[in-house]
Amino acid sequence: MENLPKVDPFRQRYNDLEMQLSEPDIFKDAALARDLSREHNRIQAILEIYDCASDCLKELNQLDDLLNDPELKETAEEEIDSLQHKFSALHEKLLLAMLPEDPDAGRNTIVEIRAGAGGDEASLFAADLYRMYCKYGEKCGWTFECLGQSPSETGGFKEIFFVFKSEEAWSRMRFESGVHRVQRIPITEAGGRIHTSTATVAVLPEAREVEIKIDPNDLEINVCRASGPGGQGVNTTDSAVQLLHKPSGISVYCADERSQLKNKSKAMTVLRARLLKAGQAEEDAKYAQERKEQVGSGDRSERVRTYNFPQSRITDHRINYTSHSLGDTMLGELDHLIDALQEYDQKCKLSELIEKANG
Repeated sequence: MENLPKVDPFRQRYNDLEMQLSEPDIFKDAALARDLSREHNRIQAILEIYDCASDCLKELNQLDDLLNDPELKETAEEEIDSLQHKFSALHEKLLLAMLPEDPDAGRNTIVEIRAGAGGDEASLFAADLYRMYCKYGEKCGWTFECLGQSPSETGGFKEIFFVFKSEEAWSRMRFESGVHRVQRIPITEAGGRIHTSTATVAVLPEAREVEIKIDPNDLEINVCRASGPGGQGVNTTDSAVQLLHKPSGISVYCADERSQLKNKSKAMTVLRARLLKAGQAEEDAKYAQERKEQVGSGDRSERVRTYNFPQSRITDHRINYTSHSLGDTMLGELDHLIDALQEYDQKCKLSELIEKANG
């Protein structure tokens, strides 16, 4: 029987958080209060699982004494077998709960989709991915806001970026980064041939202003009239905004709103997220060697998923997962993919944790 991991540091931290959250002044800083409450809930869940597992272990020890009683031995063995299965499940659940939380958990999440190889068909596929994610966010009850878009002449998107405002969005969407490949007969194909096209998806945690300080002197701001399709007033005023962050070379264009001020605000939101992501990637590169099989690496050169329409098949290449429910997936039924990715990621992290404990 495996021993339970020590949770004394978690209990101490839980008591500290209880004291901090009992102070009224803590709620003057909404962001700090939110983060502390989130950590408090997480540790509370860990301690509850530990207590259940500990009670289960005590019952097992008590039943061991009954194995020497001929009249109760058979009943005791049955209960021991049941409790051992229960303890094993609780033990694994506890280890998973104790894994370090993703530092970006709980943040709003920005998604950027860009047409890749394949011309018009790639832009149409980018639009399909956009609708798929929108439907998924709607099913999850997330708030949605489009931050900017560049439509194509065929009704697709050269690029589009938007934000999901929800504490759950990052943990569910973070594995979507990478190159998505589609295999199907384009509507523009007269000969009925199957084409292969791609779109890239980038998923970024929204940065808070206090984390990313942008010097106004580092920005080059250009305003112009929006181009492309639009309603009355969209193309007739200088409302579109393009920001260039000179130190990093990152450029953001936003023309979704009639108001120049709103477009600038949206562009700044995207710029902060990109700068945060760039900074994290730079730090990771210093001390973390990425495993080839690691889920959610966000490497855009990596083909993460294929959508095969003729065979109604969708395959995630990172975990060799295949499903024939492509139609439902494109309508926003993404849980089967995301659950499989999360489960794989947790198993990898749990395996690493056990190796460190045994090493």
